[in-house]
Amino acid sequence: MIEPTELLWNGPADAAHTVVLAHGAGAAMDSPFMNVMAEGLAGAGIRVARFEFRYMQRHREIGQRKPPDGAAHLRGHWISVIEHLGGAGKLVIGGKSMGGRIASMLADELGARGLVCLGYPFHPPGRPDRLRTAHLATLETPTLIVQGTRDSLGSQEEIANYELSSAIRLTFLEDGDHSFKPRKSSGRTAQQNLEHAIAAVAAFVKEL
Repeated sequence: MIEPTELLWNGPADAAHTVVLAHGAGAAMDSPFMNVMAEGLAGAGIRVARFEFRYMQRHREIGQRKPPDGAAHLRGHWISVIEHLGGAGKLVIGGKSMGGRIASMLADELGARGLVCLGYPFHPPGRPDRLRTAHLATLETPTLIVQGTRDSLGSQEEIANYELSSAIRLTFLEDGDHSFKPRKSSGRTAQQNLEHAIAAVAAFVKEL
């Protein structure tokens, strides 16, 4: 079971909307990216809860980096978080990369109010032939995917060829990579893309 002390909260306790975010494969729940997103959404009046998968908790405890647990373990951890929070019906679930992907595999099953994926890993690095999109074609949960246009795990050009459910809304960040960072030559800044992402998520959540 998940203990309250294992959740990191931002935003007003009496907010009308709560978003639960999981981290990506290689960075913790309090990474700079996750901090900026959570604090930005909190500033928009949204309550945000963050948690860490077991393998990341072990890394924090013993300092030894290990790869993520298998999908079954990650799914089980997500389910325990949602149960601790009283069920998915009033929650928007999602997260960065892998965290959002696992949430997307559970959203319909658990009846989530909405789904937010921040940089969805449509395929593994360098393997555009190994798509992770089968369940996205039939997804029924209202979904927002925020993606950099040149994300190496699914660029705007690649995504145009994928079969995705009509429940999925896409927001693209100009010249953004998997962490939304643009190249200097683009004339954009990482801060601009992050602010765009926060605004898109906040608007999506408040429309639900």
